[in-house]
Amino acid sequence: MRNSTCVNTQSGRRSFLRTVLSSAVVGAAAQVGIKLAAAEKFGAQTILSPEAALEELLAGNQRFANRLTSIEHDLAILKDRTVSKQEPFAAVLSCADSRVPVELIFDQTIGHIFVTRVAGNIVTPEIIASLEYGVAVLGVKALVVLGHGGCGAVKAAMKADAVPGQISSLYPCLRQAVEQSAGDLDKAIEANAKVQAGLLRTSSTVIRDAFKNGKLKVEAGVYDLATGKVSLS
Repeated sequence: MRNSTCVNTQSGRRSFLRTVLSSAVVGAAAQVGIKLAAAEKFGAQTILSPEAALEELLAGNQRFANRLTSIEHDLAILKDRTVSKQEPFAAVLSCADSRVPVELIFDQTIGHIFVTRVAGNIVTPEIIASLEYGVAVLGVKALVVLGHGGCGAVKAAMKADAVPGQISSLYPCLRQAVEQSAGDLDKAIEANAKVQAGLLRTSSTVIRDAFKNGKLKVEAGVYDLATGKVSLS
C-alpha cells in the first residue's frame, strides 16, 4: 500500500500539485436542479447559492440535534432519481472516524452531500482531486472541512509515538495544527480544520477560483460528539 502525501505550504510542493492536478478535472459546474424545499428534497440542489448551501448544512445539523427529517424521505424515489447522475449541493471533508456519519449529522440523504473521508480530515492530492470534481463537475456550492472532538489522528500526532504500519504518515499533515495548539487537543482539532480548509483554498486552482469568484463557500468546522452540534471555526 502506497503512502498518500499530504499537502503542505512549501512552494515546491504547491508547484508539484498544480502540475499533477491541472488536468485532473475539467468541465463546467452543473446548474440543473430542483429548489430545496421542506416538503421535497429528492432532486438536485446545485441551484442553491453558496450561502444557502452552507445554511442548509447548518440547519440540517440543528435538526439532527433535535429531530431528523431525512429518514422520512422515500428512499425508493431517491434511489431512482440518483441512479444516472448526482447533483449534491455541498461537499464535506471529514475524518474517517465511525462516530462522524456525515449525512446523518447534517440531516441529509441520498444525493445531497459529496463526502470525502480520511483519518484526521487532512488534505492530500487525492482528496483535492475528489473535491475538485465535486466543485467543477458536480457544482457543489459549499465545502466544509469537518473536524471532531476526541480525534484519534490528531491525538496521535500530538504524542508522535511509534505506531505500526503507515499510521505515522498522518503526522506531517497534522504538524502545523499541533504546533498551534500549545498541547491542547481541542485547540489542535480546531486548528487542523482551519489549516486544511486554508490548504484547499490555496493549493487547488479549481477551488481557489470558485471561492474567489463567490461561487463556493469553504469553511472549517468541528463536530461535538456529545451534543451532536457542528460549530464553524
